[in-house]
Amino acid sequence: MGNCLSSQAADDLSLLNDSGDGASLGPGDAPPPPAPPPYQEHEPIPVYHPTPSQTRLATQLTEEEQIRIAQRIGLIQHLPKGIFDPGTEPSEKKVKECVICMLDFVYGDPIRFLPCLHIYHVDCIDDWLMRSFTCPSCMEPVDAALLASYETN
Repeated sequence: MGNCLSSQAADDLSLLNDSGDGASLGPGDAPPPPAPPPYQEHEPIPVYHPTPSQTRLATQLTEEEQIRIAQRIGLIQHLPKGIFDPGTEPSEKKVKECVICMLDFVYGDPIRFLPCLHIYHVDCIDDWLMRSFTCPSCMEPVDAALLASYETN
């Protein structure tokens, strides 16, 4: 009869009890869980608003809607951008707040100018214009003013 400590099962058990760091698992301890799979970052699918009241994923848009959105993005990119600078003169009456996010402009903020001369944070107004192509302050249609500026040049 053989010694049970020298059997294959005993050798396998001794491997389980030795974690390699000098600590061994007790009789009721379970081995550590396996490492989670590597984190994979997925690009979120963009959400668009074919009309102000509709929200759809980019993968759900018709070809006609995709063309209209691409045209709108192209028009938005033609609107001038700048960096907010409050000026040094205290008498200068400049806008102090983005009316979309209601946050005060801070020196160095990226801003976009609309044809009506209202200014907004770039991210705020770009998102707004994807939903409605009118100025949020004066409700002037941005596309008509933008296209008129091309006709005069």
